[in-house]
Amino acid sequence: MVEVDSIVEGKVIGIAKFGAFVELEDGSKGLIHISEISNQFVKDVNDFLKVNDRVKVKVLRVSPDGKIDLSLKRVVDEEKEYATKLEQSKATLEQKMSRFLKESQEKLASLKTSRDTKRRR
Repeated sequence: MVEVDSIVEGKVIGIAKFGAFVELEDGSKGLIHISEISNQFVKDVNDFLKVNDRVKVKVLRVSPDGKIDLSLKRVVDEEKEYATKLEQSKATLEQKMSRFLKESQEKLASLKTSRDTKRRR
């Protein structure tokens, strides 16, 4: 059984005016409501999904009667958020490396200066 908040893969097995039906890897079936397909306005589900499309979806809810609510847009949002955090951490790493190199060069220059001063004596 799928767990709420997990991201799973599945195949679109049906399209309706109100959403798309997806068969998940474990054989269970769920619905991506039209409001959970995209952050853009979705007038027609067929403009975004086709039968047999492979999709990655987030499990929003599993009701006691076994109905599974899915979201396509929340997977995209999470992937964008992850990419943003990754870029931020890379920038932070680059800043740290830059500061380290600058400080190392300053210390090296200072050591050379003190060594040259000692030689002159």
